[in-house]
Amino acid sequence: MELIPAIDILERQVVRLHKGKYTEATVFSDDPIATSLHWESLGATRLHIIDLDGSSEGSPQNLDLIEKITSQLTIPIQLGGGIRSLESVTQAFQAGADRIIIGTKAIENPAFIEECIALFGNEKIIVAVDCQNGKVAVKGWKELTSTPASVLLKHMEQVGVLRFLVTDIERDGTLKGPNVDLIQQVNTNTKGKILAAGGMHKVADLQMLSSLNIDGAILGKALYSGTIDLTEALMIVN
Repeated sequence: MELIPAIDILERQVVRLHKGKYTEATVFSDDPIATSLHWESLGATRLHIIDLDGSSEGSPQNLDLIEKITSQLTIPIQLGGGIRSLESVTQAFQAGADRIIIGTKAIENPAFIEECIALFGNEKIIVAVDCQNGKVAVKGWKELTSTPASVLLKHMEQVGVLRFLVTDIERDGTLKGPNVDLIQQVNTNTKGKILAAGGMHKVADLQMLSSLNIDGAILGKALYSGTIDLTEALMIVN
């Protein structure tokens, strides 16, 4: 299971939100480039970068910064946040992203995902399944749809999606531990590869998720607050 440090960018700073709320942002660094290089130096094999400004505005807002980050890293990044048009998909790849994460558009226009897969391949496209009480949230988690997560997963699998990012919004940034039941259910009911996010607190959480044979786990607040040491986690989990 790949352990992937998260870098959430808001107003050019590295922040962590609490349950996705922009009003509850904690700043951990004013230098996203240095933070990226730090996680790489500790052994990260990939970074998970979210443009929170982009999520809020509906289109990427920090592509120049992303390009500066990717130009200095030797490891790949997966990028999300406001990627809702073919133009923004192309721009994200041009900025150096190895994979892109699409959430809102998967609900609004499933054919868009199919088009992206046809153009770039299913290894390059991740669909975000952001869950709140079993339903999918969109537009930077600001709007809750009536679509069950299970329905989105099934539909996206049918159009060729290979990898899903599954987040329990109520756990995100809380350090309460991941929603193992949700991840297990999703992993059992889809042939796709699962990346789990939300609530990671200690290495034991990662060991539990690893036992489910999922593809990866996103580490955010646990790394920044020090409840998980990346080097130690990489040694134990892998």
